[in-house]
Amino acid sequence: MAFITINRQNFFYNLNQFSLKSGSPDQIAIVLKDNAYGHGLVEMAQLASSFGLTQAVVRTYPEAKVIQSYFRTILILGDQARVAQGCRFAINTLEDIAQAQAGSMVELKVDTGMHRNGIAMEELEEALVLIRQKGLKLVGVMSHNRSADELSSELFWQQKNFEKVKEILHDQALDGLRVHTFNSASALRLSCGDQDLIRLGIGAYGYSTLPSLYEVLELKPVMALWAKRVATRQLKKGQRIGYGGTFEAHRDMVVSTYDLGYGDGWMRGSHFAPFITAEGLPILGRVSMDYIVLESTKEEVCIFDDAQVASRQLGTISYEVMTQLHADIPRYVI
Repeated sequence: MAFITINRQNFFYNLNQFSLKSGSPDQIAIVLKDNAYGHGLVEMAQLASSFGLTQAVVRTYPEAKVIQSYFRTILILGDQARVAQGCRFAINTLEDIAQAQAGSMVELKVDTGMHRNGIAMEELEEALVLIRQKGLKLVGVMSHNRSADELSSELFWQQKNFEKVKEILHDQALDGLRVHTFNSASALRLSCGDQDLIRLGIGAYGYSTLPSLYEVLELKPVMALWAKRVATRQLKKGQRIGYGGTFEAHRDMVVSTYDLGYGDGWMRGSHFAPFITAEGLPILGRVSMDYIVLESTKEEVCIFDDAQVASRQLGTISYEVMTQLHADIPRYVI
């Protein structure tokens, strides 16, 4: 079966880079949602914990329960708030407050300009009243930056909006709350001194999405995808491969089938612009549900060791390439 390798040294290197910039690993919460960006929820939780991180971010409460033993606190972004040891739940709407279990620890998300999740800024004071009336334990206030990885001033506009949020908190005598807006791109681009927490996602896994104009930390990819040889055959000149026979051999050649396909979450792509693996081998013909064909006899081939490079070939982003790889593909820490 295809498999994924996780480079411990590269992961620790990336975490160290952000720890140095932020001043302490205690300021970092590792984002482990969606199977740790495809890297493996448990594997990355164990590694992050062994590095010394004590905080994590996930999407759902079931994810949090799986990794609860590794972290002091876990922020859950997309589930109904309930009383759960060490867990904090994001409040995105006034309805979330009404549905939350009394006694839950919550962090209020405020929409400072992304217009995806979070209560409107003009609803903030109402939300604070409702949280008190509901008997929830407010421990943090946060927002999310929509354009930190782009060449624009929108990041500063959102940060100014969040300063207004902090002023309201101060007026309400809520200065002791944890406040945070930084994702990886924000942390790469700006000083981290005024943030209580950095929600470190894609940067931990080795990628910066900022334009090259910006001077950013050097980061190292953590994941590599491999496939194993299934069968080898001699292909005669003129013979065609796979569904539709879209690849025709222009010479006699030896090809092998490898155990990776769109059934594993590998993107089908286009046979008009075949994907070139990390070893310089083009995929011959169409990607099947379970197989690809390469001109190789190697027992194992590396499909990619840099998801950003792979994503450019596939016309997408590194996040999609990694997160759609199926959770049942074995992952090995090396």
